[in-house]
Amino acid sequence: MTTLADYLNQHATSPALNDVITTVTDVGKTISQLLRKGALADILAKPVTKTSKAKIRKKLDVLANDLLLDALAKNTHCAGVASEELDDATPANDDGSLLVLFDPLDGSSNIDINMAVGTIFFYLPYDRQGQTSENSDYLQAGNKQLAAGYLLYGTSTVLALTIADKVVMFSLDPETSDYVLIEDNVQIDADTSEYAINSSNYRYWRAPMQQYIDELIAGETGVRGRDFNTRWVAAMVGDVHRILCRGGLFTYPFDTKYAHKAGKLRLMYEANPMSLLIERAGGGATDAVNRILDIEPTDIHQRVPVVLGSKNEVDYVKDLHVNYSEK
Repeated sequence: MTTLADYLNQHATSPALNDVITTVTDVGKTISQLLRKGALADILAKPVTKTSKAKIRKKLDVLANDLLLDALAKNTHCAGVASEELDDATPANDDGSLLVLFDPLDGSSNIDINMAVGTIFFYLPYDRQGQTSENSDYLQAGNKQLAAGYLLYGTSTVLALTIADKVVMFSLDPETSDYVLIEDNVQIDADTSEYAINSSNYRYWRAPMQQYIDELIAGETGVRGRDFNTRWVAAMVGDVHRILCRGGLFTYPFDTKYAHKAGKLRLMYEANPMSLLIERAGGGATDAVNRILDIEPTDIHQRVPVVLGSKNEVDYVKDLHVNYSEK
């Protein structure tokens, strides 16, 4: 049996990275316990406030965010923290060498109905030791990530993590409170017949995405020559986990409903860490034209369109968009 501690000692690139990964995953144990208690822990309250980014924050959103902030502030290796829940990054320890970014509770609208939610996180280098970290320090492309992962809270709590050139998975043992290795080299099939998309936005999509979904719906009677199934968890962490386990495609494309936002998902808290996991498991990740991990961010809350999953299917979507733009 290999625990997370064993794995980090064998594979992590530095003691500092080991330590901050452990800090986040330890907080994940607390969040997991709270979710298991559900209404008994008084966490299923109505929305308590709104950020200036207009996202409704639920009670456990706030609690998970605060638990992570407090724990990371005490970690001497952490120079600063950026959260999807907060407008600005929070400085931590000026002498730290790492920046930590996270979405404390992805899919929080699923809490009240007992469906999948999770914590998404990743780490960036910090090279201004001795100075207080600022928002601009976080504006690094996704290819600069040192490690990334998520915790999925469901029938069991699962940790997916990449710190080198592959993706591994652990399951939280409720008896020992250890994360135990269950998959040491996650690989995504290049082909798939499953896709995840919020089809209610169809009328707002660009023509290439409408064409793509029309082809999938046509199935074996259309140009693709085979049937496809739709799967939609309404939480990116759940949809990505399914793809890592059995392949598939997930997309939240550009739409004109809120055109000024470019996309729904945030580059820094969702798209970048998930893209790193998907690529290292053999899949692909794009904004429909460009590789997500090569996008140079301009704001810590920047939004982007996302298409990720089984590589051949991602490439097919990209080709539709590139060919359409060249017409």
